[in-house]
Amino acid sequence: MAKYFVGIDISKYKHDCCIISAADQKVVSRFVFANDKQGFEQLNLTFNSLSSPEDIRIGFESTAHYALNLELFLENAHQSFMEINPVLIKEHKKSTTLRRTKTDSIDCESIARWLMTVEYKPHSKGFYHAYSLKSLTRLRDKLIRQRSFYLVKITNVLDHTFPEFKPFFNGRFSKTSLYLLENYGSSEKMARMNSTSYEKLRSISRGKFSPQQFLKLKELAINTVGVNNSIFDIELTCLLTLYKTLVKEINNLELEINKLIEEVHPHYMSIPGIGPMSAAVIYSEYGDISNFSNPGQMLAFAGIEPGINDSGTESHRGRMVKHGSSQLRYVLLNCCLPLIRFDMTFATYYAKKRAEGKIHRVAITHVAKKLIRVIYALERQDIDFNVQKLR
Repeated sequence: MAKYFVGIDISKYKHDCCIISAADQKVVSRFVFANDKQGFEQLNLTFNSLSSPEDIRIGFESTAHYALNLELFLENAHQSFMEINPVLIKEHKKSTTLRRTKTDSIDCESIARWLMTVEYKPHSKGFYHAYSLKSLTRLRDKLIRQRSFYLVKITNVLDHTFPEFKPFFNGRFSKTSLYLLENYGSSEKMARMNSTSYEKLRSISRGKFSPQQFLKLKELAINTVGVNNSIFDIELTCLLTLYKTLVKEINNLELEINKLIEEVHPHYMSIPGIGPMSAAVIYSEYGDISNFSNPGQMLAFAGIEPGINDSGTESHRGRMVKHGSSQLRYVLLNCCLPLIRFDMTFATYYAKKRAEGKIHRVAITHVAKKLIRVIYALERQDIDFNVQKLR
């Protein structure tokens, strides 16, 4: 049985701490400590003066990277801690008072008192590995969004200089089209391409770029309605450089992510459709699956559950609540697309939901729920995916 409950309100430069005695539920201590070595040592001395680590339960809200250094310090000091969804603390405060007073001092006490009412689920040891993957996968996601942004900007420039170029390549930036833009850029230069130019293009496309296509592109370049302008040339060169830099950095990140997820190699990597990148996101966002008592908690964590309104004469389910990690939700839903194409059980389940009148988006959500249940079973039973055992 715990003797003390500790609530810590995390901020950038300092943290507020409130310690409550389990015996009489009164505040034993309330203080502020700095987000530095001296502040952390002050906190640990306070804990040591109270009791042994197994008698102390510590909780704080999930606050991006601000709590990371404190988490590492607590783990090294053999103190357990529980990270809490801020929504839960907010709702708890609403249930205890009608006043709209918010201070760090009040918040840390609310966390400590909430901790007294729930099952204590401390963070798993070695969480830093999951945190590293979370940092890398989220950075990769941001860089991919930036890469897409630059591709849109490149398209905008081409709309001025050579609007026929992108439709010629079916609206896509292939390796061949990017080579042309990097080495020729303007329609004027592409119009002057010769047989030597074609041989290089043929090599890059591995023979897929035919002489007929080459001649057609030259004809489009000669007759383009685009405008040649040195300003657009400078803009295109700059955008292509930024795009290439992002591509290189994304590849470097993916190599590191692959290395980290292979060290863990969760059982759900054996599910068709879940590759290293998807597995890395699932692992980094969920962490240790043993922290979840049932698949329903995993659904709630990802926000893949409907809102429920059951009051008086009304009882209905609404849209997905979409609380939790949006990146996790996006990856889980995307993993379902290859599953319904290549796995008979998931495909049958998807077809069943469509037959019930559900649109594609809703049916895929149901498939994602089934996928989460499978992930939960694989990790809890410590087995790889076996389609013969899937129901």
